[in-house]
Amino acid sequence: MSTFLELFAEYSPLFIEATWVTLRLTAAALVLAMVGGALVAAMAMSRVRPLRWLATAYIGLVRGTPLITQIFIIYFGLTAVVTLEAFWAGALALAFHNSAYIAEIIRSGFQAVPKGLVEASRSLGMSRAKTLKRVQAPLALRTTLPVLGNQYIIAVKDSSLVSFIGMTELFQTSRNMAATTYEPLTSYIVVAIYYLVIVLALTALVSWLEHRLSAHRRPEADITKGPQSEQEGARTA
Repeated sequence: MSTFLELFAEYSPLFIEATWVTLRLTAAALVLAMVGGALVAAMAMSRVRPLRWLATAYIGLVRGTPLITQIFIIYFGLTAVVTLEAFWAGALALAFHNSAYIAEIIRSGFQAVPKGLVEASRSLGMSRAKTLKRVQAPLALRTTLPVLGNQYIIAVKDSSLVSFIGMTELFQTSRNMAATTYEPLTSYIVVAIYYLVIVLALTALVSWLEHRLSAHRRPEADITKGPQSEQEGARTA
């Protein structure tokens, strides 16, 4: 036990630095994935059939191939054409992979919005853009937030595969530690602890955001119920 704690303390500066690399990598990948996922989701919901076909083919391609294969193809393919750092190659590969799943999450979120609400908004004179901004997007966000949070957590853990193209993130740091100390079990337990802390922090953040969205929704429900409760009270009296 003392050996574990000593190694944990000795390598903590390296793991903390690697944690920031992992977080920056995942953040860059998720920003790109959100943009790409939104575009693919728009294509999947488009009335133009060829766009729907392209979106379906893209999602099928990503889902049908392993992430590690996508990382190698993007890294070795792009670096053969342009000079690209391992960080951005990994970020692009993770973005490519996650954008397909995020596209499906966004699409399902918008499809979960009741059509009656959209039709009511349009009948009140709201434009399509305003209906999208004021009605569909907020409701879709509330529906998809837990699933998006889960996808973000998966992306953090998937970032460990970027170590195979030379990125010194958390998992690569544990491999270096294992090679230096000849303590592979200790090294992988240490990195598991760091990943667990990140995942728990992200889970708490998503739960907090869900609570905030629910808190914003309660006043609207109270306003809606207010006149009805007053009328019921008047009838009872």
